[in-house]
Amino acid sequence: MNMAYVSATEGQSAGPPLPGSMQRNRRLCQWLRFSVQGHVEVLSGKVELGQGILTALAQIVAEELDLRLDQVRMIPASTAASPDEAVTSGSLSVQESGAALRCAGAEARHLFLEAAAALLHCAPAELRTADGDIVHADGRRSSYWALADAVDLDREASGLVAPKDGSAYRLVGQAAARLDLPAKVFGLPHFIHDITLPGMRHARMLRPPGPGARLASSTAAAAALEGRQAQLVCDGSLAAAVAASQHLAERAAALAAPLLAWQASPAAAPLPGQHDLAGWMRRQPAQSALIAASENGTAGAPVAATRSASYGKPYIAHASVAPSCALALWDGVRLTVWTHSQGIYNLRKDLALAFSLRPDDITVQHAQGAGCYGHNGADDVAYDAAWLARTLPGVPVRVQWSRADELAWSPFGPAMLVDLEADVDASGAVLDWRHSVRSNGHSNRPGRAATPALLGSFHTAQSFPPLLAVNAPLAAGGGAERNAQPCYDFPSWRATGHRLLTMPLRTSALRALGALANVFAIESFMDELALAAGRDALEYRLAQCSDPRARAVLEDAARRAGWPGAQLPPERGLGIGFARYKNTGAWCAVVAEIEAGQEIRAVRLTISVDVGTVINPDGVISQIEGGAIQACSWALKEEVAFNGERITSDSWDTYPILRFSEVPAVDVAIMPSAAPSLGAGEAALGPTAAALGNAVARALGVRVRALPLTAQRITQLLP
Repeated sequence: MNMAYVSATEGQSAGPPLPGSMQRNRRLCQWLRFSVQGHVEVLSGKVELGQGILTALAQIVAEELDLRLDQVRMIPASTAASPDEAVTSGSLSVQESGAALRCAGAEARHLFLEAAAALLHCAPAELRTADGDIVHADGRRSSYWALADAVDLDREASGLVAPKDGSAYRLVGQAAARLDLPAKVFGLPHFIHDITLPGMRHARMLRPPGPGARLASSTAAAAALEGRQAQLVCDGSLAAAVAASQHLAERAAALAAPLLAWQASPAAAPLPGQHDLAGWMRRQPAQSALIAASENGTAGAPVAATRSASYGKPYIAHASVAPSCALALWDGVRLTVWTHSQGIYNLRKDLALAFSLRPDDITVQHAQGAGCYGHNGADDVAYDAAWLARTLPGVPVRVQWSRADELAWSPFGPAMLVDLEADVDASGAVLDWRHSVRSNGHSNRPGRAATPALLGSFHTAQSFPPLLAVNAPLAAGGGAERNAQPCYDFPSWRATGHRLLTMPLRTSALRALGALANVFAIESFMDELALAAGRDALEYRLAQCSDPRARAVLEDAARRAGWPGAQLPPERGLGIGFARYKNTGAWCAVVAEIEAGQEIRAVRLTISVDVGTVINPDGVISQIEGGAIQACSWALKEEVAFNGERITSDSWDTYPILRFSEVPAVDVAIMPSAAPSLGAGEAALGPTAAALGNAVARALGVRVRALPLTAQRITQLLP
């Protein structure tokens, strides 16, 4: 759903090639605005999710325009002004928005030099730029700010102005303080949860007890709220309690909830058995397709053995720390929505479908949400706020989901099953590798279908049908098939995908999509094959990997972690994991040290990553650290629980995540590179999970092939 997805599904836009998102947002004024007040405003369509992207983009602009970082102002994304860059996802923001802004900055600087040269009666080449000034060697000068009204940026980029050469960088590649952190560190109002509007009303949603339940009667609940400064709003099976404050709304919801009468929908199918997900997935109808293959190298090679194994991951919740929140105002003509959605234009499209409005009559304004990433509840709660605002014209409505809403009703990362089989020669080297992945689709984001993909729209009286999740084209990174292709030089291999055509639990994009399960499976199987061959796991990988950047991260992480001879205390073990994210992104190798006590504890992660040209080293390290720590939580703890009727993991007690006291030490090394920049956000997730699984196997001699790596699963495997 990022620009790579748009290009893969809709083709390239007309006109000469331009870099990144500029291909579809070709006018310079869509990206930059120069102010006579002495700063430049940047209008990226990518949003800040806590990943530090606005800082990196500001560095790129400051670099191309020879500005100080404090002369660049990043404008929060809004459909009222920002370029449409689809969704902030896939670790592609530097590649898509950064490339566009680099081009826009270079072209804008060129235009300002031409304007200054005409003013100063000299050639543009005689001028230089520094901190916004445009200076001639003889002392004559102008500035971006003096010429701000004279230079017209309402024109298409030419694509003919070369950006600055990397050898001249002064800001790019240097650590820069995060623009978004001061407000967060000092607790200033910063998140969408902090926004207040005059006369604002607050709402709490009243959800069905399970996906298959429908509202039969709200009469008793509505009567209970009469005279209590609250009201019950219902449309079909969509219900909310509305009051003048959040506290009152919560109290009203608590009073009304047990009085709502629900009944099972005749069409509702029971949820699958949680503890037989693999069997359930094998029994479901599926759309099968060849992902990719290379089958030219095995003719005549003797096969010494054929080995196979199956690996799995459960449904995983986004478990955003701050429950999703949105505000909306309907003035009778226009709808304005404040949201922490990752795709403001896509959300606007679905809101227009849901409420039969023109997209131009809707403004979607981004505001940061704490712990917001992936397709969590951000878009759904925006629908809830818009629905209530339409019911209460002229009144701004704020909706904040409950923890149970967030854990039980946000889309889940789908459960996956990966079957691997390999033919090996007498030395244990792989001759032929067969990878089969089975899962629901990994994308159900708004903005793509003919009907809205928003939760609330499935529950109104005139409802829209729930949509079956799909997988993005492999050219856009894929979904379940992401990283299903091995990163090794196997003579022959084949990867096949099976997208399930039943979806009892709503699934969509969770960070890294299918890469978590595929990398966990591939790297676990590689360890199993190495063990069967009596070879060291690192040496076994390197012997079948010729990519110099892959070898570099593997060797660097192993060296720094003391692989394989590190002297460890009893019940500790090292494991290694590696992948190139999406097979086209960053290279990342992880060595995990674990302690196997009553539970598995991640002690230390040693990580080496190659992301090409680095914009902000601190930002890259933070992204890698964050991904690795989240992978620890997924690999060791997280699993959506459910019975035949409902999600049962709807609190932190029933859906535990990694605690701060359990966070391992993380040591990240960035490999030096002048190659094009690659995203860092999701590169560490798969390798970290694999490294943890391999460390458990080395420490305990037990191979756990299904996540999470809990004591219960390990105990079941012990002899």
